[in-house]
Amino acid sequence: LRYPCSTLFQVFAMSDYTARFLASGGAAAVAETITLPTDVVKVRLQVQRSTSSTGAPKYSGFADCLLQTARQEGLPSLWKGLTAALVRQVSYTSMSLVIYEPIRNFYAGLSKGASDGSPNYAQRLAAGGTAGALAISVFNPAEVVKTQVQTHVGAGITMRDVITRVWAQDGVLGFWAGVRPNVARTFLVNAAELGTYDEAKSQLKPYLGDGLFTHVGASGIAGFTSACVSTPADVVKTRLMNSAGGEKAYRGMLHAGSSILTEEGAGALYKGFLPICVRKVTWCAVFFVCYEKMRASVNAQMA
Repeated sequence: LRYPCSTLFQVFAMSDYTARFLASGGAAAVAETITLPTDVVKVRLQVQRSTSSTGAPKYSGFADCLLQTARQEGLPSLWKGLTAALVRQVSYTSMSLVIYEPIRNFYAGLSKGASDGSPNYAQRLAAGGTAGALAISVFNPAEVVKTQVQTHVGAGITMRDVITRVWAQDGVLGFWAGVRPNVARTFLVNAAELGTYDEAKSQLKPYLGDGLFTHVGASGIAGFTSACVSTPADVVKTRLMNSAGGEKAYRGMLHAGSSILTEEGAGALYKGFLPICVRKVTWCAVFFVCYEKMRASVNAQMA
């Protein structure tokens, strides 16, 4: 059966796919802008190294890094890499949210979920992780650029500067530096965020209804879960991405993880946990509340 292009466009335009795409992009832009300072602090805490040879680290913790960055580089420095962050977050999140529900329903169809046919928690986790891993594997270059802009100290550096340097030093493969730990991290993050949010919302709805309290409660649970499971992979990913286009401190994901563990201790794998947790809980609350409202609004206008 064939459909003219105009008919296919109308089918897509009137579908929930469009609502999810538009709502996730808009909500991601709002959430990313609000929480970016915590991401800048997190990245800087993760790339600093503290060993017997290097001495004490520059930043003693979350608050110290936040204050030093603002004092020494100005308040706008806390929004370093905003353009790159928005490119990465909006594109990655939009793709993740569009493909999440079809993947979730596919997994649910492979085996019986709940007695009413709805997907179970394990299937939601797997779907969230798969959607995130697929999306970030496509948009890894945006994260490489964002990471290097945020960690740069001193005179301003642009996205173009980073792109030129990485291309000259490592070629196209340089933009996929850290892609394996990034995929691993994103699988964990998206599984925890999308899967846990979806499950928590389904559990809270019978008691609180499908409204603000349910969305805030479910997003808080999702954000904390995400921070707990993803921080070690996030540390490794950040170190590898920060070395793209420069001197390579690590040979790969496993070498980076073992080196950090050996030289800096197990606690180093949880560097930046506080800003990650603050960011995740705040980001999820802002994102999912905005997403639910925008999705409902778009669907209502298309009805």
